[in-house]
Amino acid sequence: MHPPIPVLLVLGPTASGKSSLAAALASRLGGEVVSADAFAVYRGMDLGTAKPDATVRAAVPHHLIDILEPEERCDASRWVALAESAIQAIHARGRLAIVAGGTPLYTKLLIEGISAGPPRDEGLRAELQQADPASLWSELQRVDPTYAAARHPNDLRRIVRAIEVHRLTGRPYSSFHTTDGTRRDDLRVLQLGLQWDKAELHARIAERVRRMLAAGLIDEVRRLRPRLSPEARQAVGYKEVIEHLDGRLDAEACRAAIELGTRHLAKHQLTWYRRFPDIRWLPGEAPDLATQAERLGRAWLAG
Repeated sequence: MHPPIPVLLVLGPTASGKSSLAAALASRLGGEVVSADAFAVYRGMDLGTAKPDATVRAAVPHHLIDILEPEERCDASRWVALAESAIQAIHARGRLAIVAGGTPLYTKLLIEGISAGPPRDEGLRAELQQADPASLWSELQRVDPTYAAARHPNDLRRIVRAIEVHRLTGRPYSSFHTTDGTRRDDLRVLQLGLQWDKAELHARIAERVRRMLAAGLIDEVRRLRPRLSPEARQAVGYKEVIEHLDGRLDAEACRAAIELGTRHLAKHQLTWYRRFPDIRWLPGEAPDLATQAERLGRAWLAG
């Protein structure tokens, strides 16, 4: 049996500096970065996803960025398969895979494995999407109280998927996720997390939103809008700009909505990360952050 492949994960809320730290560690540890951002996979979705710029990507190899057209679908299972392929290729080159990005579900499924239920049934899904949301929520609470307890009643996309799986299989959706907390034995993982004071993180989010809009986010969304998949339209920054383009939000309200949506995203990410007990948290504002992370990385690799 082959020894497990080492994979270093850089985690944290949006705007915490994950991409910068991952690139720095790749340079110091002989690594390559694998993006774990649900929307960075799409070509053209640049400003709203805060992709690493061309200079960074020229200096350090990055994977799973700009690999799909914006009208394509990329769910968790597809991303995990792509990430596994990238990690194996990186390891085969004698390099270290450094996974960084803001979609905690993706990183969780990568290190624990995935069992996501049956394929989509487009007919059933269309029927469910036309149903009364309150009745769907009641059905989910009845057939899968475990999954319902972890969802918001307005999270219609996931509610529809859970009911779809139950109707197709007769099993609760939560029963397919049987690997919670159990790590794959073919990967050896170090998780480094970036921690910020709440007020400082909110200030960083506000500045990021300001920069995105100044750089042309509205024009980017206007150009991409006809091609965006239903999932891509829900990305924070894109859905608010679409409302602005439709005349439902003025420019200032759009900026405020993006900022609020990003703060909610950060809170959601941190809630997910509380499920990972072995994250080594580092102060995001530390002037020697990269050196601290490198020291931990080298000790882990030598262990």
